[in-house]
Amino acid sequence: MTAPTLQPPSVSPSALAGAVEQPTFSEAVGAYVRRVRGGDMGSLPAVLALAVLAAGFTIAKPETFPSALNVANLFQQGAVVVTIGMGLVFVLLLGAIDLSAGFASGVCGAVLATTLTDFGWPWYASLAVTLLTGVVIGTLIGLLVARVGIPSFVATLAAFLAFQGIVLLIIGAGGNVSITDPVILAIQNENVPPAIGWVLAVVAVAAYAFQSLGTWRHRRDRGLLTAPLGLVVLKIVVLAAVVLALVYALNQERSLNPARTSIQGVPIVVPIIALLALLLGFVLTRTPFGRHIYAVGGNAEATRRAGIPVAGVRLACFMICSTMAAVAGVFAASRATSVDPNAGGSNVLLYAVGAAVIGGTSLFGGKGRILDALIGGAVIAVIDNGMGLLGYSAGVKYVVTGGVLAVAAAVDALSRRRARATGRV
Repeated sequence: MTAPTLQPPSVSPSALAGAVEQPTFSEAVGAYVRRVRGGDMGSLPAVLALAVLAAGFTIAKPETFPSALNVANLFQQGAVVVTIGMGLVFVLLLGAIDLSAGFASGVCGAVLATTLTDFGWPWYASLAVTLLTGVVIGTLIGLLVARVGIPSFVATLAAFLAFQGIVLLIIGAGGNVSITDPVILAIQNENVPPAIGWVLAVVAVAAYAFQSLGTWRHRRDRGLLTAPLGLVVLKIVVLAAVVLALVYALNQERSLNPARTSIQGVPIVVPIIALLALLLGFVLTRTPFGRHIYAVGGNAEATRRAGIPVAGVRLACFMICSTMAAVAGVFAASRATSVDPNAGGSNVLLYAVGAAVIGGTSLFGGKGRILDALIGGAVIAVIDNGMGLLGYSAGVKYVVTGGVLAVAAAVDALSRRRARATGRV
């Protein structure tokens, strides 16, 4: 006779939920406070700065700064900086830098304008070639950094100078190429109908709620540590309040002469940026490639020993960065209705890097989110817009923005030092 085989009792995934003691709402809040004290502040400083700046400018200019017209202007003015900033997050996560992103957007904008106006291409063909130009630029820079081994600062500085020359060659010194295509111009100069704006807002909030609650239930059913349900619901409520309030404000009449021309609705560029942010955020947080980016930024050598193609990850990040610069070039051309030899120059790159860093992305690599570029870009846009309304010169605005960036970099360095002291890194 053979001994009976003993089978372990089957345990359903839901029964495993009790294997991990889930934190209460107050415990989760306490843990967050301890993380902040330990140096892991994330975007908290930028959020507080944004709130203080918005409140200050509202008090100083109550009749103009919080108006629907100015809120719409903030989104349109910040579109280019935020878009390049989102691409730069991928490069900064590696502990690298791309100094050419500003003029890369200028090159792509010049390609868009010349193919539309000089060659008479349809908008979709010009847009495709513009985005392809961004991919090619990112590939070339990525190969120099990842394969040849040139430091990113040197490689992108060389590209910065070269792309500035390419814009001059395409446009011509003192030249200007106008854009008349209605589809391209609509991106930054037209609005979504109010009813569709409400639908998009409700769909976006519902999708976020579905994803958040689905993730919470998935982790709870498998006995994994998860945030309290009350905290998840609170985040959904806060997001819904912010999104719906913005849509309500933007749906108000903001024309200076409503009897002649009505201006209502969310600018078309806003849902485009939101879609790009969701897509890039998904790549960073929900894919193996995203996890590889954080790993390379944290410790490239350990990542290589783990079998992850470090060079391929770096190449892909530079490609994403330059592609987002190409999108920003389209936004800039749409808003200006033309492209000139200064496209992508001036303060574009500095503001874009500042947006990512002010929002909480670390200059040392391994820490950052797409949301950081959105929040940091909002801080820069509010400073630039609010100080302009108060009548300050460009010099003063540069000084203040540079000071905010310096403070953000200092907070990043001190946070990392504090995190090391408390054993969190």
